[in-house]
Amino acid sequence: MTNMISPLIDSAARATDPVVRGVRDEQLGLPTPCADYDVRALLNHLFHVVIGFQALAVRGTADFSSTPDRLAGDWRTRFREETVKLAEAWSAPDALEGVSQGMGLPQRTVAHMVMGDLLVHGWDLARATDQDYRPDPAALDEAGPAFAEMAPMARKAGVFGEEIPPSPGATPFERLLMVSGRDPGWSSR
Repeated sequence: MTNMISPLIDSAARATDPVVRGVRDEQLGLPTPCADYDVRALLNHLFHVVIGFQALAVRGTADFSSTPDRLAGDWRTRFREETVKLAEAWSAPDALEGVSQGMGLPQRTVAHMVMGDLLVHGWDLARATDQDYRPDPAALDEAGPAFAEMAPMARKAGVFGEEIPPSPGATPFERLLMVSGRDPGWSSR
């Protein structure tokens, strides 16, 4: 028996996978809505998160002090392979129990972090490379409130930018982006 988070992590990964596969080599130097990263750096960051959070799912540790270059060989196919491993790692019935040894946060919060990273960075990559991105509504329903709750801590740690106040008609996904400091209207043009 699995928990309910693993399928949502998988659906967030499935929404991001076609975007990763659609990145062309000549786009790797383009800017992204995540100001610290161009497309190459953001892809490496996302790979690093996916692999690191596999270990965190089983209460291991992950070193996020540096990001290795993972864009060698068939990295587009390897991304899906690593996200399958990620969802499997989070599928254990007790994966959401207790506190993460590697992060010192509740395991459920750690799961929400990786799900949110897949959603937000999938959008970042899609925007930077002029691709469509459609997040899974169920993953968004789970990650949105969690991101809003962890936003003050994430801003303090320098992980989120300053929140952009949402307009009354903002969609749930736009609200998720804005709580992380992103402008849903961002364009590289």
